[in-house]
Amino acid sequence: MTKKSILVTGGAGFIGGNFVQLMVNKYPQYDIYNLDMLTYAGDLTKHSNIEENDNYHFVKADISDRNFIIALFEKKKFDFVVHFAAESHVDRSITDPEIFVRTNVLGTQVLLDAAKQVDVTKFVHVSTDEVYGELDFDPTTFFTEGTPLQPNSPYSASKASSDLLVRAYHETYGLPINITRCSNNYGPYHFPEKLIPLTISRVLSDQQVPIYGDGKNIRDWLHVLDHCEAIDLILHKGINGEVYNIGGHNEKTNLEVVKTIINTLGKSDELIEFVKDRLGHDKRYAIDPTKLEKLGWKPLYTFETGIAQTVQWYLDNKEWWEQIINGEYQNYFKQHYNRN
Repeated sequence: MTKKSILVTGGAGFIGGNFVQLMVNKYPQYDIYNLDMLTYAGDLTKHSNIEENDNYHFVKADISDRNFIIALFEKKKFDFVVHFAAESHVDRSITDPEIFVRTNVLGTQVLLDAAKQVDVTKFVHVSTDEVYGELDFDPTTFFTEGTPLQPNSPYSASKASSDLLVRAYHETYGLPINITRCSNNYGPYHFPEKLIPLTISRVLSDQQVPIYGDGKNIRDWLHVLDHCEAIDLILHKGINGEVYNIGGHNEKTNLEVVKTIINTLGKSDELIEFVKDRLGHDKRYAIDPTKLEKLGWKPLYTFETGIAQTVQWYLDNKEWWEQIINGEYQNYFKQHYNRN
C-alpha cells in the first residue's frame, strides 16, 4: 500500500514544529514533509530527535515561490496539506505590513493552486482568533465560527484575507478544506519574543518584563499540544468546508500571566515594567470551541497545569532558548543538512 504523505508548512516554527513532532511519532505510516523558509523564527534544532526518522523529510522553500511549490506538489503528490506557515508577530506587522501580505496572502494562494492541481484529499488552513477583531470585557461573549471577520492589525488582516481565499477555493473549485482559528498558544519551543517565553527568560535573568498599557488585555490561552491534537482530529474527521474554533477555556489578563510566571519562579513583581500600549491593541479574545468539542476534542491542559509544565520545560531546556536568543540556532541548517 502506498504511504500517505502530509505536507506541513511552517514546520520549523512554534506550533507547526510541535505538530510535526506529533505526526512523525504518532503516524509512522505517513510520510511527513516539513516545508519551511527558515526565516528568523524558523528553528530546526527542535527536530534533532526526529530528523533521522524514515518518515520525516525537510524541504527549505518559500511558499510564495510559485514555480518551486508547483513542481514540488507535482513530484510528491501530497495527500494532505496542513498550512501553518505565516508571518505572525503583530508588532512586526505594524512596522512592516508588506511581508505579511506576501507570505500570508500570496503564499497561501500559491499553496491553494498547487493543492488544487494535484487534487489533495484535505487542505487544513491554520488561522487565528485575531481575524474576528476584539471582544469587550463582558465574560458572556465569545467568538464563534459565525462571528464576522473584523481584523484590527496588518497581521490579522493578512490572515483574514488568506482565510477568505481558502474558503473561495472550496466554494469555487471544490477544494476540500478546513479552516481552524485558535486562541493564543503557549508551551515548548515557543520563540522567545512572545509574551510567555519572553517573561520566563527575562525573569530567570532578573531583567524587566515589559507589559503593554495597563496589562488588562485578556487572551484565551491554549496549550500547543492541545492545539496540535485538535488539528490532527480535524485533518482526519473534520467536515469538508467547515471552520473550527480551537480555544482553551483559559482567559487571563496579560498581567495575570506575567505574575503567575514570576510567582512560579519565586521572583518579585517589581520586575514588571508597564510600557506604551501597542497600536490597535485588541481588548479581549475568547473562543467558544463547542463545535470542535462535538467532533470529539477537549483540551487536556488547564492554564495552571499548562503554565507549570511550560515553565519547567524552559528550566529543563535552557540550552535551547539561549541559542535562540544568541542566534546560534541559525547555523543548524548548514551544519546538519550540508547545504549552502
